[in-house]
Amino acid sequence: MEKVHVIGGGMAGSEAAWALAQAGVPVVLHEMRPFRGTFAHQTDGLAELVCSNSFLSDYHTTYAVGLLHEEMRRAGSLLMRCAVEARTPAGGALAVDRDVFSTSVTNAIAGHPLIEIAREEVSGLPPDDWESVIIATGPLTSEPLAEAIRTQTGQDALAFFDAIAPIVHADSVDMSKAWFQSRYDKGETEAEKTAYLNCPMDRDQYETFIDALIEGPKTEFKEWERDTPYFEGCLPIEVMAERGRETLRHGPMKPVGLTNPHNPTG
Repeated sequence: MEKVHVIGGGMAGSEAAWALAQAGVPVVLHEMRPFRGTFAHQTDGLAELVCSNSFLSDYHTTYAVGLLHEEMRRAGSLLMRCAVEARTPAGGALAVDRDVFSTSVTNAIAGHPLIEIAREEVSGLPPDDWESVIIATGPLTSEPLAEAIRTQTGQDALAFFDAIAPIVHADSVDMSKAWFQSRYDKGETEAEKTAYLNCPMDRDQYETFIDALIEGPKTEFKEWERDTPYFEGCLPIEVMAERGRETLRHGPMKPVGLTNPHNPTG
């Protein structure tokens, strides 16, 4: 049987390679790391998460993405299996330990008898003698291949943007005011129901917070980021604040589904 070439060892490429191999189709999975790195990856592992470690809601009865998770599980998804192995408490969301997840996917792919991993850069459109090809290189595609795709598709540019998440030291949080609770107490275990740390604000504190976001110093863009447009589905918090003072209060900081044990009626 003719081999299928899958270019890109991220989540899409790994899942495609696994599905084909499980169906009895031999696969060559091409991944350029560590031969050539990217601006975001830290390892040479397959399916390395470089953005969020959350696959969003895992409730298949109420959320579309949760239904997709269930469909993938029933279809024998490698990613869903490895996500369960690497799962960390996150309320109703499916969040994973990045390293454990990537290692699990890498070991499964490397151990499949019908999958060959080729650690090399595909620096242009696939050669003519590759009869069946899947290009799954994602937002961190190497420039030569990205340019070849742009030329082939007639697109002016290919872009991806995601916002980094700030890190807050636990010992800087006043636990006489903050508390652990997942929104709407979601989760099957106590760890999941208390997976998130909530810091309440009154109106004056919220207004001060918005002022600090808008007026405070911003992260400097790297050279390769300067012309990248924002992705509306994952905006930096300061950009959201600049769009209106109520934006955060009706978005990611919406105060619903939580009960403040320090002030239950406040």
